[in-house]
Amino acid sequence: MSNQNSAERIITTSAPQKHLVVNTAAVEQTMTRYGYGDETMNIINRERLLPAGLLSRLHASYPQHSGFLESREFLFNEKDHYTGLSGFREVCAILNKNGIDIGAIDERELFVEVYRFLATRHTLNSINWDDYPTDSVFQLVFPQPGMIDEQTTQQYVGSPDAKARTQVAIDYMEKTNPHDGNQQLNKPWFVNDEGVLEFLDGSQHKYPQCQLVFDKTTQNCFSFCTYCFRHAQVRGDEDMFIQKDIAQLHEYLRRHPEVTDILITGGDGGYMPVSRLRQYVMPLIEDPSLLHVKNVRLATRALTFQPEMVLTEKYEPMLELFDTMRDNGVQLAWMAHFSTPRELLNPSTIAAIRRLQNHGVNIRSQSPMMNHISLFKDEAGNVDVERSSQNWIDLATILGMMCVGFHSMYCARPTGEHHYYTAPLADMGKIFNRIYRSLASINRPSRHISMTISAGKLAILGTSVVNGEKCFALQFTEARNMEWMDRVILAKYDEKENKIDCLTPLDTDKFFFEDELKQIEADLADALQQRLG
Repeated sequence: MSNQNSAERIITTSAPQKHLVVNTAAVEQTMTRYGYGDETMNIINRERLLPAGLLSRLHASYPQHSGFLESREFLFNEKDHYTGLSGFREVCAILNKNGIDIGAIDERELFVEVYRFLATRHTLNSINWDDYPTDSVFQLVFPQPGMIDEQTTQQYVGSPDAKARTQVAIDYMEKTNPHDGNQQLNKPWFVNDEGVLEFLDGSQHKYPQCQLVFDKTTQNCFSFCTYCFRHAQVRGDEDMFIQKDIAQLHEYLRRHPEVTDILITGGDGGYMPVSRLRQYVMPLIEDPSLLHVKNVRLATRALTFQPEMVLTEKYEPMLELFDTMRDNGVQLAWMAHFSTPRELLNPSTIAAIRRLQNHGVNIRSQSPMMNHISLFKDEAGNVDVERSSQNWIDLATILGMMCVGFHSMYCARPTGEHHYYTAPLADMGKIFNRIYRSLASINRPSRHISMTISAGKLAILGTSVVNGEKCFALQFTEARNMEWMDRVILAKYDEKENKIDCLTPLDTDKFFFEDELKQIEADLADALQQRLG
């Protein structure tokens, strides 16, 4: 059957033509616009990945977010990736050639030298270049004026040569707090059968059930987020987490039956080649001593930044491995990271989601609420609660239509240029409350908005009034001591504070967990020092 006949078959079996907003011709046009080769077109048609009924319903419901019927030519067609200072300059040259000058180049280049730059063709073509300053994806991947303080910026701009500029950037890196929440204390260790202490340099085990793995193959990204919470990894800091020995990880897991989940992250977990992932996964299936590990989470933004990689024959061995996992009772949880509806409503992402789901992959989205990207201000500079919450309400509903779980939302972590992305906790609480009450229960986030601190993940449940005083109600969703999760914590209401661990207890001198936390941190630091010594 030809591609054209196959596409027509998909349309007619999905919905009657007269009901479609996105019709057969529009599906063909959008695929042509995206420049799909024969291989990708065959996969999409053969596996029914872009049924017109689905695209039509999505577009009719959310035309303000949809890219399905757009026709403007893409500006970026020649390269898959643009990386580093040279890649940033190449992108700017292409924009200039098309009459677009984003300005503030020196200031943006300082950010690139401190945090790096990487953007895919898909990312760049997702941006609305007719109104790029307010575009969320532009804010997500392009450095912005005002991110880095004026004194450092002026020192960089006024440097006599490139070498001096780079030194300014290197000096500033020391101030970027790459390991917020005392992450270095989370490195696990064990004494092997020979009595030798082994230290897992590429792992974190902070909460009993879940172990993070920063594999040596995942130390890169498809595009770099300007608010990156793990910039130590992507820029290659000396104290980055990097796991080289898979057998060592399995040995640690055998000694820790409380671990049910391994979370492969980075960088981006989607960078792991299938041969490497198979080495992690097959022992979980074949070795009875690892039966307690039930879930493998893959933390990746591939569906936002390079979904086309899933739509290739090269990716089929990975899909076969996902089939094997499903057939043996090991869940592959694809932890996506969508912040705006626009990131989903394009043919590549829709097709990639459906192809993964056809192979038993459970896709869930967890995202931070970030100023300029998914949190917006009004003309007076105040948080626009209605507009910000509507972004997430629309996103949650679209995720539901795509059978993607809305796992969680969280506040900006105090790393990198936190001041640029954060907002008062009180305002973020108002936004979350509007989201939560506006959604059907099956589309709501699985837990309340939280912020990661050394003690754990502390959620804002809402507000209350105690003895006439307004307060925040807080509760751990994860904790260094999991019994802390059983208690609700009251903190004084603060209209301006943006860090949850800087709140003041309502009616006590300190929060109930503070003394125990200090002891836990001290014990971990002492143990770490002894191991390193």
